[in-house]
Amino acid sequence: MYRSKIIAGIEIGTSKVSVLIGEIAEGRSLNIIGLGQSSSKGVLKGDIVDFHEASDCTHAAILSAEEQAGVKIDGVYLAVGGSDIEGFSSEASVNVTSDSNRVTNEEIEQVSGLAKAREIAEDRVVIHHLRRPYRLDNRSVDTPLNMEGDRLEANYWTVHGNARKIGDAIHIINGFNLHVDDVVLGALATGSIVTTEEEKRMGCLVIDIGKGATDFAVFQGGRCVLAGCLPLGGDHISNDLSIGLRMRLKQAESIKHRYGSATVEHKNKGEKVWLNNDFEIGDRPVRLWSIEKIIELRITEVFQVVQKKLGTYGRSERLSGGVVLSGGTSQLRNIEACSEAVFGTHTRRGDNSALATGELRDPQYSVVIGLLKYGLQYQATGDEIEGRQSGLFGKLKRALSIG
Repeated sequence: MYRSKIIAGIEIGTSKVSVLIGEIAEGRSLNIIGLGQSSSKGVLKGDIVDFHEASDCTHAAILSAEEQAGVKIDGVYLAVGGSDIEGFSSEASVNVTSDSNRVTNEEIEQVSGLAKAREIAEDRVVIHHLRRPYRLDNRSVDTPLNMEGDRLEANYWTVHGNARKIGDAIHIINGFNLHVDDVVLGALATGSIVTTEEEKRMGCLVIDIGKGATDFAVFQGGRCVLAGCLPLGGDHISNDLSIGLRMRLKQAESIKHRYGSATVEHKNKGEKVWLNNDFEIGDRPVRLWSIEKIIELRITEVFQVVQKKLGTYGRSERLSGGVVLSGGTSQLRNIEACSEAVFGTHTRRGDNSALATGELRDPQYSVVIGLLKYGLQYQATGDEIEGRQSGLFGKLKRALSIG
């Protein structure tokens, strides 16, 4: 008899730790049964900077989720990100040698293996190999098996990170006697939830703007072909407001939520709002135009840096499916207009309605819901997650010198 498996998606973020528990029934369906959260400590711009503080808040979130679900977790899918996440393109080609000039499985495996064989530094570890379409005699093809041609090419976008930083995140989970089944770049998890199949087929960009970092992923032809992370997020907006308008960081965070807009709505520079909105001692008027202009400049910069990272993949003609925004900062007013001004294509806010209802539709939960979807995919097929580097955990053990 099939035993249901209890899995958890865990995101150790800059502002909070989120743990979402799901029950996979008969390997085919997913039921979300528990949510736990705690304020994040020891994490800066997506990186763990204090192991013990990060462990304590992560374990608190795990306990809360397990208590709500009334079950123990069997396996974990862990989101990774941070300022050190990088990527590069690698390609290879082979001649089609069969008598009929039709591509065989052996040739597909050979060219894929060659394209993924590029070595990286010993202190780095591959997180994902993201396959782009094959090329057969300069024709783009997704599945070249049995097609006729002379030369087959493969291209991968390889995402890699610092082995010790990823090892620290895994060790936090292991310290609670839990096993990490896999690690997934946050942008891929988000993209699997907030986009439609049509958007991914046409070509779309997912941008997840968190408190300390921004993840991004490009989908084309139904699959992810490029992904990365920037050390820029909502905290930078608050910091800009604090410096530019001479206010405490807590006040800047409050005024961002109350009056923040990603474009300048109020053209009258004389229009003002109250800093604390309590008319007590220390309260003072602040120009609304200044608040909006500071936010517009920073959000525009985030989008421009992402666009630069994308290269030719950031061109509007390659993003016919548009831009989908997620993360807490995506809730800023007029952020869609700011995105459209930079990328030149339509933009919408993503939600999690494909798998979630109620509170969980909020974009702050996109990553952990996406992690559960990855876990369901693995349990249902028994195959490795697309883009997975099968030697990840082995290399981490070698890099960290653990048995």
